[in-house]
Amino acid sequence: MAGSALAAGILAVAAALSIGFAAVGGAAVTAQRAAGAADAAALAAADAASGAVATGDDPCALAARVAAAAGATLTGCALEGFVASVQVEAAYAGLAAVSRARAGPPEGK
Repeated sequence: MAGSALAAGILAVAAALSIGFAAVGGAAVTAQRAAGAADAAALAAADAASGAVATGDDPCALAARVAAAAGATLTGCALEGFVASVQVEAAYAGLAAVSRARAGPPEGK
């Protein structure tokens, strides 16, 4: 009887740890997805602002479409010349992963 109680306790601890690790892993994946979406959105906006990508959309509207395609939501977009700064948000288990990115020509050019 004591052996089965010990085995049940070990299984309960292992299950709790597995669920915790899965939650942390999911959050890490969501954070990386948000970072990738921010990078892609910033590059799209900077390319549209510089004319490198021919589009009829506003650069920030293009950035919003790119972020949405990557599974995130554009929450901020600013252009200074050809430099685009964006902020995106991706949700996981009711929490938000926020990421920012900036793209444009090299400084001094």
